[in-house]
Amino acid sequence: MAKFRKLKRFLFKHNLIPPHRWRKYAIVAVGAFIGLGFYVLRLSNAASYLSDDPQACVNCHLMNPQYITWNHSSHREVAHCNDCHVPHNNVFSKYYFKAKDGLYHASIFTLRAEPQVIKAKHASLEVIQDNCIRCHQDQVTDAKMAGFVDDHFGKRTDRTCWECHRDVPHGKVKGLSSVGLQIEPIRIYRTSEMTVVPDWLKESMNEEKQKDAQKK
Repeated sequence: MAKFRKLKRFLFKHNLIPPHRWRKYAIVAVGAFIGLGFYVLRLSNAASYLSDDPQACVNCHLMNPQYITWNHSSHREVAHCNDCHVPHNNVFSKYYFKAKDGLYHASIFTLRAEPQVIKAKHASLEVIQDNCIRCHQDQVTDAKMAGFVDDHFGKRTDRTCWECHRDVPHGKVKGLSSVGLQIEPIRIYRTSEMTVVPDWLKESMNEEKQKDAQKK
């Protein structure tokens, strides 16, 4: 009780508790603010950003071309978004970088201020380069590479990896008009009735099977 009284005196001393006539309105306002905050977190599927699920990167639909091109690349089998785009020196650095990038991306998306061409910032470029070397350490340090790649030492130390390996893992084209639509349903927007193969295609396939069976 003594600690509670000290806390109450502290709050009153610094005017952190409103007068009695405003207290009900303040409680309603604070409750509404907290409720709205939880609603926004639920609506934005914020919990998914704590995971390593690549589909979290397409929650806002801006990164669809990047997700689709990665999903059709060889990197899909061995690396997801966080393997390349966040630091891995320690867990605190990883989640600090994710939080900083996530808040920036969410702000830009909310303000509808996203650029026409999405490019990685300088901090992200450093992280991506470090992760390229982390995963491909054997290839980077392999002395035999010097035998069939001209000036490989200079190229791997003075440049970023993707200056030469431009199409890894997102391909040459990045626009939605070029890559088309993702046929794989995004899990958070998928209903129980939604499948990868549309109904019209299933019907067409069944008709073809019936025709083949009749011929036999």
